[in-house]
Amino acid sequence: MNILKPMTRKVLVVDDTKNVQILLTDFLSGQGFAVFTAGDGREALETVKQENPDIILLDIMMPNMDGYQFISYLRRESDVPVIMITAKQQEADLIRGFDLGADDYITKPFRMRELLVRMRAVLRRAAQKESSEPVLEYNDLILDRSKHEVRIKDKPVELTPLEFQLLEILMESSGQVVQRAAFCTRLIEHGFSGSEATLKIHIRNLRMKIEENPEDPRYVETVFGIGYRLGDGK
Repeated sequence: MNILKPMTRKVLVVDDTKNVQILLTDFLSGQGFAVFTAGDGREALETVKQENPDIILLDIMMPNMDGYQFISYLRRESDVPVIMITAKQQEADLIRGFDLGADDYITKPFRMRELLVRMRAVLRRAAQKESSEPVLEYNDLILDRSKHEVRIKDKPVELTPLEFQLLEILMESSGQVVQRAAFCTRLIEHGFSGSEATLKIHIRNLRMKIEENPEDPRYVETVFGIGYRLGDGK
């Protein structure tokens, strides 16, 4: 009798430090992953084309092509999950990575078990996203997950990945109130900063792009003292 074995997950480690490559390769191989390595963003792009990894662990500070440049090029052709591995801890640096399309981050030095937990969570979310409805519609708002596109009254709207995520959460709630705490928790689960101050900044940016009058929003409504709700745009 043939027993089907689960497919081996492929992980691409992008780091210019050989010791880090070796350390992660040894650990992740022991966890059942097929591990590929690259020393900079250019080499990583070639490896993505050849190996089609399931997840990428990405250092930010690298020669030739750094992590930010790599994500920018990668997202033109692929939505493979990316976890930033970085010594940078400034919120602005992390937000830049998320806005370019990163899915999560972990700061150096880190514990291997924590990295493994984050990898499994990101892979699980990616699988859930693939199995969910590709298009969300609410009155004259259309959000296409597969194309990463948003249209309002049949007009395209350019959103950052984080703004797209905020609108997606609101549309999934079908006009119900999303509490600020729940919003922040969902953002953390998806690899974004979970502070209320950061949430307010990106809600404001989202309104600037989708509202006719951001000072009197009709789509992203504030429910004072509670959170936000998707309005009908009228």
